[in-house]
Amino acid sequence: MPGKSKKEWQEKTLKPILEKRPERQDNFPLSSGEGVEILYTPDDLPQFDYQEALGYPGEYPFTRGIQPTMYRGRLWTMRQYSGFASAEESNRRYRYLLEQGQTGLSVAFDLPTQIGYDSDHPLATGEIGKVGVPIDSLEDVETLFSQIPLDKVSTSMTINATAPVLLAMYIALAKKQGVDPSVLEGTIQNDLLKEYIARGTYIFPPRPSMRLITDIFKYCKDTVPRWNTISISGYHIREAGSTAAQEVAFTLANGIAYVQAAIDAGLNVDDFAGRLSFFFNSHNNLLEEVAKFRAARRLWARIMRERFQAKDPRSWMLRFHTQTAGCTLTAQQPLNNIVRTTIQALAAVLGGTQSLHTNSYDEAYAPPCEQAVTAALRTQQIIAYESGAADSIDPLGGSYLVEKLTNNLEDEALAYIEKIDSLGGALSAIEQGFQQREIQESSYRYQKDIETGRRTVVGVNRFISPFPKIEGLLRVNPEEARKQLQRLSRVRESRNQSRVDAALRGLADAARGDGNTMPWFLECAEAYATLGEMCDVLRGVFGTQRELLVV
Repeated sequence: MPGKSKKEWQEKTLKPILEKRPERQDNFPLSSGEGVEILYTPDDLPQFDYQEALGYPGEYPFTRGIQPTMYRGRLWTMRQYSGFASAEESNRRYRYLLEQGQTGLSVAFDLPTQIGYDSDHPLATGEIGKVGVPIDSLEDVETLFSQIPLDKVSTSMTINATAPVLLAMYIALAKKQGVDPSVLEGTIQNDLLKEYIARGTYIFPPRPSMRLITDIFKYCKDTVPRWNTISISGYHIREAGSTAAQEVAFTLANGIAYVQAAIDAGLNVDDFAGRLSFFFNSHNNLLEEVAKFRAARRLWARIMRERFQAKDPRSWMLRFHTQTAGCTLTAQQPLNNIVRTTIQALAAVLGGTQSLHTNSYDEAYAPPCEQAVTAALRTQQIIAYESGAADSIDPLGGSYLVEKLTNNLEDEALAYIEKIDSLGGALSAIEQGFQQREIQESSYRYQKDIETGRRTVVGVNRFISPFPKIEGLLRVNPEEARKQLQRLSRVRESRNQSRVDAALRGLADAARGDGNTMPWFLECAEAYATLGEMCDVLRGVFGTQRELLVV
């Protein structure tokens, strides 16, 4: 402000006005619970060197983006996370979405697949195909990607404990299609640490799980070099109730643990760091979310260059996928979810995401119906082609508020990372329940804000109307589960059992020793060993993880 400081303006101009409207003073909390100020000026950024902190896109510290041209060179990959009922039904949905302009596949797996049980296991009863596609053997993967050439698409698979199994099946299918694995593009989530923190679909204890992750790093370095070997996920941490700063901190702390584990396993940091990717949530506060993505990018660049001494600029880049916030979707007034998703998607784009999934308005009720998922995809396309948000790089960069929020989030996240370091690193902190306790406290505070009215959720605690009747919800036909069991039985009867037994023995021997397990996962997949059989072998070697009691 020419001629006066922010403090003078607040005292002389703002304070007398606001004293007449006290109800507007403290009703705009950030995810941390702190309020946002009414105005930001250069006084909020003392000694802030814009050029040093921001730089240019494509240059360290990548605050403004990891590519010099960002979306003027190439738009983000548009993915719609999908999978339900059966491989046939999911394949139809994938081909439909590709026809509608989706530019990458994103596979959702059912719960038995995620935790390593075949569809005919007693624990799978009632869960087959409910929250994703059931995958028991290579035959299911063949059906899932029927008429989809794997050398022409980028495929993301949200899979963790069974990531090596699903990656092996995908590579086996590529080979059957005549596609060289070296050209495959995509991502496996493969992030077990966040499962112990926030999600729970783990199978094995943390330390053998870390071994399987580094086996994938080593194998893909030479065999599938264009594959992103891990998607270090803050999404589920935020869904569990964390703040934005905690999402960044706990995600990057997990990333530090994975990088260190790979180095300890004998890998050079620049040989694998360029294939690490991240996965973040995009929540409702648009400006806080934009700042969060910028802060995460800058902090990771500094961690990789200063802490791990990475030399390749690609190793410093934080490349990330974003999904809009499922936890913000409400069953009340479900069409409001379209607006929420649009704001969240816009935040991801303004924050420089490389890939994006937009949730569907009916997901508080059921897996998305075709109409809902089409509207979700169109949301991305309208932002890309009509809004102008993608026309200039980091369009909110330089905003006093955005830069202040970016700095604050980086500082808060760094303080958490230092605390985790003092506890012995991410894995040790998880075993002590640190991250879990922090998220529980933040989640409680957030819910309390909603229940007391400090935080408004339209249609839930304000502007309430009767529940609508929702038409056209997708319902999974129970007949699909019966068909899946028949397919699994047929596979068991038709395969070469001697080859299966030999492959499973080889996997067990590799798991007991220090050899890489991935070639044996591939051998098992090509022999049509089932996912459950492979996981049972590893349960026998590694044991199983029990839930940590956090008090």
